[in-house]
Amino acid sequence: MATAPRAPSLARRLILLALAFALVLLTLTGFVLATVNRASVERGFDRRLGVYVKLLIADLAGAVDDSQIVVGANLGEPLFELPQSGWYWQIIRTDAGRNEVRASRSLFDGRLPALGPEAVADGPTRSREGYLDGPNNVRLRAVERTIELGEDGDFTVLVAGPAEDIAVAVREFTLTLVGTLLLLAVGMAGAALLQVRVGLQPLQTLVGGLTAIRKGEQDHLAGAFPVEIAPLAREVNALIDTNREIVERSRTHVGNLAHALKTPLSVIQNEAAGRADPLAAKVVEQAQIMREQVNHHLDRARAAARARVATTLVPVEEVVGGLARTMQKIHRDRDLAVDAEIPADVTFRGERNDLEEMVGNLVDNACKWAASRVVVTAAREESPTAADRAFFTIVVDDDGPGLTAEQRATVGRRGKRLDETKPGSGLGLSIVSELAGLYGGGLTLDAAPTGGLRAVLRLPAV
Repeated sequence: MATAPRAPSLARRLILLALAFALVLLTLTGFVLATVNRASVERGFDRRLGVYVKLLIADLAGAVDDSQIVVGANLGEPLFELPQSGWYWQIIRTDAGRNEVRASRSLFDGRLPALGPEAVADGPTRSREGYLDGPNNVRLRAVERTIELGEDGDFTVLVAGPAEDIAVAVREFTLTLVGTLLLLAVGMAGAALLQVRVGLQPLQTLVGGLTAIRKGEQDHLAGAFPVEIAPLAREVNALIDTNREIVERSRTHVGNLAHALKTPLSVIQNEAAGRADPLAAKVVEQAQIMREQVNHHLDRARAAARARVATTLVPVEEVVGGLARTMQKIHRDRDLAVDAEIPADVTFRGERNDLEEMVGNLVDNACKWAASRVVVTAAREESPTAADRAFFTIVVDDDGPGLTAEQRATVGRRGKRLDETKPGSGLGLSIVSELAGLYGGGLTLDAAPTGGLRAVLRLPAV
């Protein structure tokens, strides 16, 4: 039997949608915060470098009038004195084609390249900020400013520090940010799960009520539902009431029709029975057939009504076990074994009489054709979801001659008999098929592993 496609879950859909939204939102938030933090760290680093630039400009301007002033002596940063420390300053005189260079001791005889064209002057001070490669290809963050001292010349002042300091600060913030966002994501996932569970609880209550109705534990949906679901509950209860009314009316109409036909048939049969001619015999025969058909369809109408409003729970093991013992006694002269292997947890949702009639017909048919053994087994089917109807199957195997595929296709037709020497009316399998169909199940025939016929009856379970 083909596996039914898995039904989509509303709860799973809502949770996945909430998680997807949270993931996108947190990712964008993290990206924006990381970008803003990096810009903030760079601005702070640039402000520090800008202070050194201003101090160097002040020394440079003061040295014009006072030769005792040493340019760069009052920076207060010992790293400018430490060779290749990553902190450097450099002053280049650019007027009249001169190329005089002053630099911090940390540069030794090296020189720092000027900032590239991508570094645009910013603000009224015409300062430029950017990255460049320093000694040993170490990445540096630099601030560069051009000043004009009139007759004393034009100068370009550049101060640089290690870009790794910026990267470390950014990395530490990013790690903290990622950890915080992950905790927030876990919290949001938990909140979404709780929200979905609480929000869908009325639907779970509705499903539980429908399951209880299907099991026969109650006849209507009961309880207070939210305004969004209350109309659905009312419509379901109204549908149940309407269905019961329709079934009851149909059942009454069929009963009235059957009883209305029984009286004329009895009159015809009685009148014909008083005569001894062939026509009278034929009338009696056909009237009896008509009476049997009326009774048959009346029983089917009653079974249909029971199947649609059935609230009875029948233990399958008890019914099948009793039928197996009865059939074994009936056929004891043939030394026929009838074995029943039925799990105790298999329960039929319907009328006991209908189950006995269906299984009894199948077991009786198997006993008529079996050589030495009939085996009856049952098993529950797995439902795709809790909201789907549950079913179970009863399998009846015999070791008789069996049927061909063509015979199996025609044997279920009403009145069809493959062997007139066997007792019966030929209605057994058709009755089983009709009854099973009324309960939403069915009957299929196949070849048994023992060589005979296998009948598989599928019925609703609890």
